[in-house]
Amino acid sequence: MGLIGGMEQKGEVWRRAASKRRPRSATSTVAEPHQLFDDTSGHGGEYLVQEMPRGGYPAQDFFSNHMSNLAATYGSSLANQGKEIVDKNIERFIPVTKLKYYFAVDTIYVSKKLGLLMFPYMHRDWEVRYQQDTPVAPRFDINAPDLYIPAMGFITYILVAGLALGTQNRFSPEILGVQASSALIWLVIEVLATLFSLYLVTVNTDLTTVDLIAFSGYKYVGMIVGVLSGLLFGKIVYYVVLGWCCIASFVFTIRTLRLKILSEAAAEGVLVRGARNQLRMYLTMAIAAVQPAFMYWLTFHLVR
Repeated sequence: MGLIGGMEQKGEVWRRAASKRRPRSATSTVAEPHQLFDDTSGHGGEYLVQEMPRGGYPAQDFFSNHMSNLAATYGSSLANQGKEIVDKNIERFIPVTKLKYYFAVDTIYVSKKLGLLMFPYMHRDWEVRYQQDTPVAPRFDINAPDLYIPAMGFITYILVAGLALGTQNRFSPEILGVQASSALIWLVIEVLATLFSLYLVTVNTDLTTVDLIAFSGYKYVGMIVGVLSGLLFGKIVYYVVLGWCCIASFVFTIRTLRLKILSEAAAEGVLVRGARNQLRMYLTMAIAAVQPAFMYWLTFHLVR
């Protein structure tokens, strides 16, 4: 009886210990047979997890914004450096700042210049005005050379040539391209020949290559007027109008270039001045005589 009573007391002790180990929650979690860890998703074993903010941590935001600003600043500096390099290289071959001077025109200047190109006989003052050793803009001086009229004249001449070829059923893109290329090549040859002649005669003048392109491009105005007259009124009218424009171009070129080419004659001696003036006058007349020749050569096949 003593042994049985001792065993009952031990069983009671074990039941009390097992009851103390049970969770206070009404629902208990029973581990599966082969489960390594207990399930802690219940109320008795919850873990507190803090949700990460949507924008990330403040340190990450600061770092990303700093890197973005640094990349934008570096890219802007690279773009500015590249622009400076391109501007310097372009300025070597194409004087962009100087070209702005030749396109500084307005409607009044263009209308007066066109009238001067067609009727240069009554014009008296051919001197180019200067302001602090710099020629004034073309819109303030009708005698100043410009590139607007030659450029527009060249483009208009190509369009008029296409119109003339179209009325004669001879138009094609290839022929129009040959016409434009031919006119451009002859213009380049004319300017290069003039520069070489000025070098041979040793003329120290303020004429630039752009000035010579401008003076050589003025002849397109007379060419356009001659071709349009021929298309409207026939070939005889073409010859009459083109002859007038050729004479006007000859007079305009002589009176314009004479002051440019003979500008240094006053600083030389009498003997040197007399010999060189003669050569310079011949050169001026040759340049002026080439204008009518090109005007006829580039237009006679457009009127039939």
